[in-house]
Amino acid sequence: MALINWGPEYMIGMKTVDGQHEKLVGYINQLHDAMLTGKGNEEIGQILTRLVEYTDSHFKFEERLFDLHKYSHDKEHRRLHTLLVEQVLDFKKKFDAGEAGLTNEVMDFLKNWLRNHILIEDKKYVGELTSKGAN
Repeated sequence: MALINWGPEYMIGMKTVDGQHEKLVGYINQLHDAMLTGKGNEEIGQILTRLVEYTDSHFKFEERLFDLHKYSHDKEHRRLHTLLVEQVLDFKKKFDAGEAGLTNEVMDFLKNWLRNHILIEDKKYVGELTSKGAN
C-alpha cells in the first residue's frame, strides 16, 4: 500500500520537476513497502541511499533553475534543501550504525516533509520561474 498516492494535486506545472517529484514519491513508497513487509536492513539501507542521492540530485537541479532564472527567494529555498539533506543524512548515519530503525514516525516525517515542500515551498517559485522562461 502506497504511503503517498501521486496525483495531480502534487504537480506544480513544471514537467521536469513534476517527474522528479514523482520519483521521490516512488522512493518514499518503496521505503514504506520495505518497512511494512519486513525487509532487511540491507535492502532498506539501499533504498535510503537511493532516496538520499536522488534528493540531492533533485535539489541541485532546482537550484540550477534558481541560478539560471535569478529566483528572488533562492536563499530561503536553498536553506530548506540544506536542512532536509542534513536531517536525512543524520538519520541514514544512525540507521547504518544500527542506532535507528525505519519507523512510522520516520515515514510520517518524510511524507509530511515532501508534501509540504511540494505543495507549499515549491509552488512559491513556479510563477516567478515560469514567467522567466522555465518550464
